[in-house]
Amino acid sequence: MAEHDPTESAARADSRKKPFYRTLWGQVLIGVAIGIVVGYLRPATGIAMKPFGDAFIRVISMIITLVIFCTIVTGIAGMGDLKKVGRVGGKALLYFEVVSTIALLMGLVVGNLVQTGAGFNANPATLDAKAVANYAGQAKAQTVADFLMHIIPTTVFDAFTRGDILEVVFISVLFGLAMAVMGKRVKPLMDVIEGLTQAVFGVVNIVMKAAPIGAFGAMAFTVGQYGLKSLGPLAKLVGTFWITSILFVLVVLGAICWASGFGIIRFLAYIKEEIVLCLTLSSSEPALPTLMEKMESLGCSKALVGLVVPTGYTFNTDGSSIYMTLAALFVAQATNIHLTIGQQLTIFAVAVLTSKGASGVQGASFIALVGTLMVIPTIPVAGMALILGVDRFMSMGRATVNMIGNGIATVVVARWEGELDRVTLRRNLGLPYAVATALPLEPATAHRKTAN
Repeated sequence: MAEHDPTESAARADSRKKPFYRTLWGQVLIGVAIGIVVGYLRPATGIAMKPFGDAFIRVISMIITLVIFCTIVTGIAGMGDLKKVGRVGGKALLYFEVVSTIALLMGLVVGNLVQTGAGFNANPATLDAKAVANYAGQAKAQTVADFLMHIIPTTVFDAFTRGDILEVVFISVLFGLAMAVMGKRVKPLMDVIEGLTQAVFGVVNIVMKAAPIGAFGAMAFTVGQYGLKSLGPLAKLVGTFWITSILFVLVVLGAICWASGFGIIRFLAYIKEEIVLCLTLSSSEPALPTLMEKMESLGCSKALVGLVVPTGYTFNTDGSSIYMTLAALFVAQATNIHLTIGQQLTIFAVAVLTSKGASGVQGASFIALVGTLMVIPTIPVAGMALILGVDRFMSMGRATVNMIGNGIATVVVARWEGELDRVTLRRNLGLPYAVATALPLEPATAHRKTAN
């Protein structure tokens, strides 16, 4: 049995010898701790560290489109079965819609029960509307037709230069389908793209070594710019959002994991590096490349990972969904605006669409929320200025829940497709990532990975 394999036992023992400070997540945590200290004791110095965090995010964002393109194209082209591509995509979209809708409803229910904005008594006329004006300029009411048209880029290169994940996914799927149909005629091109894939992930591995520096810069800036004391007046909102997000992960996503044959705690431990990155950088995009690698290492096929993870970054934003309905009710309650059931359902319906554009980029959810509130004239958009100062602290939770939700979605769809058996999944989740990647897959899973 795999559990008694001496090679595995030795690998386990070797992995345990690695000191905490030599692991990536340990180094990132050290960077975070130093950043908090610097930002708290020397706010000006902390603010000056912002370029370190921004540079790391920019470098990762620079290669994300290539990661997505290479992974999807090689995965679909190597899959051969085009029916499976449609089946996987359909299952993933169904899962995304159901779970993100639960997240929206959860935020709406908690917002009504806790009443985070009650007693704030803010006067909309005295709020700084200019602070929100920039976000309002970027937000606009979006119809279903507008959203669907946005999926199609103006040119092929436009999608890559702007870094729009959904547009890149659209192009990649088309290329993958075309190459799958053409078969051997495009094998030389397939070899080139596969080689490029290896090179791109090599770049990712190099860049990730700078993650502790990026984490330090981002955290030093956050604490230096906003200060921990800024949480005081809005502690109820921030605390409620974090508690709701944690409950969503442990209860809702935990139930989904249990039904799929694995434990949520083990899964969270498996992606702890990505969790620390998202918490620190307030963005889920830097975690996308390594998350895709880890999902493949669990036994999910390259094609499935390439389809589900990038698409989920647009369609499966669970953390952003919780935030949008909860924050919308806070603004209404804080400005003493009574919302009828019909108005709340309108916010919910609009958020179903606008939340799909709230990707892992910093500030995207705030912009989407502004766009949602613009549909309800009775709620003053200027009220968003109340939470602008603490949005960064909630952005950490949004990005992290978004990333966790997409990792779980990938495993669940892989289980539905029969790509990943329970024994292999539990075995790999119970091992450190470096050890799991070195172990052979179960025969059935290995066959699927070769075929894909």
